[in-house]
Amino acid sequence: MNGSIHSIPLPGWWDPARVFGALYRDSPYAFWLDAGDGAETGLSYLGAASAGSRFVTASVQEGTVTVSSAVHPSQPAQTSPGTIFDFLHADLAGARADTSTPLIPADGVRARSNAAGFRLGWIGWLGYELAAQTVGTPVHPSRYPDAALLEVHRVLVFDHAAHSVTALVHRGPDEATDAPRAWVDSVLKALAAAQPAHPTAVSRPVPPQPAVAAGGIGAARWRHDPHRYAALIDDCQSFIRAGDAYQLCLTNEILVDVRPHPVDAYLGLRTGSPSHHGGLLRFGETALLSASPEQFLAVTVDGRVTTKPIKGTRARSSSAVRDRQLRDELEASEKERAENLMIVDLMRNDLGRIAELGSVQVTNLLAVESYAHVHQLVSTVEARLAAGLTGVDAVASSFPAGSMTGAPKMSALTILDALEGGPRGLYAGAFGYFGRDGAVDLAMVIRSIVLSPDGASIGTGGGITALSDPLEEIEETRLKAAALLAVLGVHPAGADTGQGQV
Repeated sequence: MNGSIHSIPLPGWWDPARVFGALYRDSPYAFWLDAGDGAETGLSYLGAASAGSRFVTASVQEGTVTVSSAVHPSQPAQTSPGTIFDFLHADLAGARADTSTPLIPADGVRARSNAAGFRLGWIGWLGYELAAQTVGTPVHPSRYPDAALLEVHRVLVFDHAAHSVTALVHRGPDEATDAPRAWVDSVLKALAAAQPAHPTAVSRPVPPQPAVAAGGIGAARWRHDPHRYAALIDDCQSFIRAGDAYQLCLTNEILVDVRPHPVDAYLGLRTGSPSHHGGLLRFGETALLSASPEQFLAVTVDGRVTTKPIKGTRARSSSAVRDRQLRDELEASEKERAENLMIVDLMRNDLGRIAELGSVQVTNLLAVESYAHVHQLVSTVEARLAAGLTGVDAVASSFPAGSMTGAPKMSALTILDALEGGPRGLYAGAFGYFGRDGAVDLAMVIRSIVLSPDGASIGTGGGITALSDPLEEIEETRLKAAALLAVLGVHPAGADTGQGQV
């Protein structure tokens, strides 16, 4: 992607939800990396495919990567052997020279700094089934692309702390000098047509209703009903007692026969479950909607690596006193603390393979973070990349995240593969960006909905240890899925599990 990157500030403040609805609601290839409904800090990124955008998918089963045009489907796609990590290594290797110079400001005004964020590149997801290539687990076909990445040439950056919006626009060597400004002017014209008020006066949108299909509420089908899931928990504990694992992140899948508009469904999700690493990725017939609270991996341009594994959950309460009791109970729980510490140790090991010697350290241990529906235990592990390695190496070394596998990782993956009875698909993978300057920021695909022509799918699960109580673990999966099902118009108490209700 030769050329230059231009930074152009937009006047006033625009609500990201309104902007996405006005500009990209019906775009077949669009993205929204979301700092959250009502966010006061962080960055959000909105955009869609442009004329030159490539779209890349990977198939683990075939061992191939396919590159096509996101906006010209008649152009022939090119399929070649390799992994998505091979592709990213090759594509990004020649990109840093293009992005090492400062952003070009508009009209002589100094560009707003975006050094710590996304400066164009690739946005998309990595599905859990890539574990077959990173760890060596059995290959399973998924109903979704195992990886999907959109090449981004234009993005709107929302700085929630500064209350500012900036357009980053790539101008190719053959494009007119005023092409970036012309694009921004077209954006402002579209927004003005869609907004009755001046941008600085625009309020947050009215919370939408549950995004159910036009034909009515669909039934939810769980892969494992409560009796079967309890039996799988017992199997996990048998493996743990035998010394084959210390912890196993057992998961379940829920299929719902509904087909809402992805934007309607995501607005409902972000309103009810605001999160600092949410997102909507719409790639053709598949859309990922996430209210993820967990950062999988972030890598800065200068090689600082951060991961923030979550393990340990308690429900929120509407009573302030009871809510505080639940928070304190989580913080003091021997089982939950042990679960988190096991994953911290695993992530230290994963990062150790790509880190500068002696640079891996735990900078925050067992902190409680509170979200709309749950309290969670979160730890932070940091490192510095070893010389000659990149953010892609860090992702490949750590994928899939230990918080969604268990420990030891290889043993846990092998055991879970035999127990779970089907692929996880996008659930338990990661989504976010790979910047052309080497920056990476990926969140976990948890608290997420995947939409396709076949309907909606939701993943849920929890870490099983020797101290786990089956009834509590089953309830935790219901708690994590409840907000997602509500967005789809399904109440967990009425979900069909094949053998009774959940």
